[in-house]
Amino acid sequence: MTLPNVTVLYDENRIAARNHSLAVEIAATNPERLLAVAVLKGSFMFAADLLRALHGSGLEPEVEFMHVSSYREATVSSGQVEILRDVQSDVRDRDVLLIDDILESGRTLAFAKDLLMARGARRVLVCVLLEKPGKRAVHIDPDFVGFTCPDVFVVGYGMDVAHAFRQLPFIGHIKGLG
Repeated sequence: MTLPNVTVLYDENRIAARNHSLAVEIAATNPERLLAVAVLKGSFMFAADLLRALHGSGLEPEVEFMHVSSYREATVSSGQVEILRDVQSDVRDRDVLLIDDILESGRTLAFAKDLLMARGARRVLVCVLLEKPGKRAVHIDPDFVGFTCPDVFVVGYGMDVAHAFRQLPFIGHIKGLG
């Protein structure tokens, strides 16, 4: 797939600086027995960079992955959340940092947060790279937000359209989508 006309919304330097700031904010909450849970697939680049920044802020989280989706191949949420890959670690009495790329409808993150709390997590903190506040279908407030995003379809830095453009080192918008 050739790269269409992509408008850069957040460049590499701005993302890196924000990841550092987020790590400082997260460290200030004094998490106990921190387990970072990256929500796949879109968060993988953000989670990796944020985890390195957390290390630089003096935290030593364990890392897990969860793959939940309400989108599958679509660009609009189906409203039905499905667990495609679950965490393996016991979350009981631990602080969990749920890391995701984007908070729109909130269905996926609310589902994951409720699930981890029901499994006995001491606290579940939600960190998202992007938030689209006007798109919420369920009530969930993130604890940490990288950027408030305009209501456009974004790609890059792990986020895709039909599994393409995840590799871009910036976050951009493809004209004509979303």
